[in-house]
Amino acid sequence: MEINELIQSKFDEMSKGQKKVATYVTDHPKEIALSSAQEIGTKIGVSETTVIRFCYSLSLTGYAELQKIIREQLLFHESSYTLYQKSKLELEQEPHFYEKVMERDRKNISETIKQIKEEDFESAIERLSKAETIYILGLRSSYGAASWLSLTLGLVKGNVRQLRPESEDIIQVISQMNEKSVVIVISFHRYTKETIQIAKLAHTQKAFVIGITDSLLAPIHSYSNLLFSIYSPNKSTIDAVTPLFSLMNAIVAGLSVKEKKFFDERHAQYKTVRSDFFFEEGVD
Repeated sequence: MEINELIQSKFDEMSKGQKKVATYVTDHPKEIALSSAQEIGTKIGVSETTVIRFCYSLSLTGYAELQKIIREQLLFHESSYTLYQKSKLELEQEPHFYEKVMERDRKNISETIKQIKEEDFESAIERLSKAETIYILGLRSSYGAASWLSLTLGLVKGNVRQLRPESEDIIQVISQMNEKSVVIVISFHRYTKETIQIAKLAHTQKAFVIGITDSLLAPIHSYSNLLFSIYSPNKSTIDAVTPLFSLMNAIVAGLSVKEKKFFDERHAQYKTVRSDFFFEEGVD
């Protein structure tokens, strides 16, 4: 188990000070590898003892073992794409390749379900229902998911827009956010700094930020009012796609039920526009 996964599994049991150490370890592994426990404690405002007790909370023998694990992971780190291919090469040796891949997708969805708190999901639906404007942000590998979510949520509720830093004045857009705005931020390893900075600015504007990521300790957790963790073996962004879309589909479904009357009105309005020159009917 990687150190971040170990931290995530023990995070809820930690003291407030230990959680500060956990967050710092996740965000700054190189500094942990090079600095003493006393130096780390001074940087984040906790005692050296708290740093040591954090190590004990992970069932480690002490700070030296934490450093050893982090140094090894930094030295032998592989990209998520390399890990993705390696896991599929293992399956290639077995019969029914496509079946095995899809079965792993099913398991990833099941693991994601276990990580989601029902009260958090209901709170997200309630916030989305009351929002005056909903913003969706996802860059690089998360761009496609953000595009899909903005399209489908837009069918259920008005005033949904996808944030596109590459083609709009993002500062001007953020300046219009307020406590009646909801921002859904999709961010996966390797976490883009631009996504994190936009989430931080939206949080500063008092917008309600819903983070969707691959770890409760991912960088956007600091700026998220609600955080949903998608199960992703070996930090593979590609493997996270299936449970990610399943969660997003659940969000759209939840909002469509919550906003049934509004959804029906939008659907009826949608059908008033002649669209036969846009769409071709399939064969029955």
